[in-house]
Amino acid sequence: MIYHLTAFIAGFILDLFLGDPMGWPHPIRWIGSMIGALTDSFLKRADRSLDIEAISKRKRIMGMWLVVIVISVTAATSFLILYFAYTVNSLLGVIIEAVMTYYCLAAKSLCVESMKVSHALRDDGLQAGRKAVSMIVGRDTAELTEKGVIKAAVETVAENTSDGVIAPMIYLAIGGPVLGFVYKAINTMDSMVGYKNDKYMDFGRVAAKLDDVVNYIPARLSAILMIISCLFLGKKYSAIDAFKIFRRDRYNHASPNSAQTESACSGALGLRLAGPASYFGKVIDKKYIGDSVRNIELEDIKRANVLMFATAVLCEIICALIMVIIVL
Repeated sequence: MIYHLTAFIAGFILDLFLGDPMGWPHPIRWIGSMIGALTDSFLKRADRSLDIEAISKRKRIMGMWLVVIVISVTAATSFLILYFAYTVNSLLGVIIEAVMTYYCLAAKSLCVESMKVSHALRDDGLQAGRKAVSMIVGRDTAELTEKGVIKAAVETVAENTSDGVIAPMIYLAIGGPVLGFVYKAINTMDSMVGYKNDKYMDFGRVAAKLDDVVNYIPARLSAILMIISCLFLGKKYSAIDAFKIFRRDRYNHASPNSAQTESACSGALGLRLAGPASYFGKVIDKKYIGDSVRNIELEDIKRANVLMFATAVLCEIICALIMVIIVL
């Protein structure tokens, strides 16, 4: 447990300082490549049937096999790497576990990518801002106004505070890098095949449902931690409003989890988020989250990131304290 605690803290610190530098190898990208290759293979096999009902059934079955294979390979590989590292030397084991922990977290990279939107808008104008935000959101961005671009970036930071930071941190605390990488594999599958369109509706169903399950508790804990974090961040953040909007709007999303942190963030900053958005040329009439206490502004992207980092630090401290108590 001492080794695990040391690696857990070291991995978090590495993420805060290093993030995801361009050109560096990253296991999550390797997992994504595996998912992409398996998806192409399975969908080609499923489409061989001329019966539409048979195609749907085969897609659901193959989607299940995708989940089983990806989770099994990810868990086995993570376990073997850790096992052999600790077998060779305890210090090597701690170092490898810390690096694996670092690869599971995305606080710094989330901040860097979202702040690129802020810098693009400020320095190069709306068109550059649209292009920058298109790299981190799934919606259509070509017609977004400046406020729409800012809102999309804030929403991404708010939602990914759970998916990219707090949820993997919780799973890392519970089961180390093995469980951390399994979580990231599930989350990556959902982001790649969990779409409600003709291609992925059946194939990605198991991945999407499993992602909802593994994020159910972390999303709610993330929102609660976000609300508590407001108490330490000064007058720009309202814990009372964050809690009020969280209670009222946390289910204003098709996903049972996505609006949890979005609602807390919108209340904390006094912004109205979400609402109708265009995906693949089709406008989706999504519910609004939060109240327009004030107009959204460029600085709100930075404010959302400050809230994300505060939430991450609070979660890290709580998880570390729990581990210390277990050791004692």
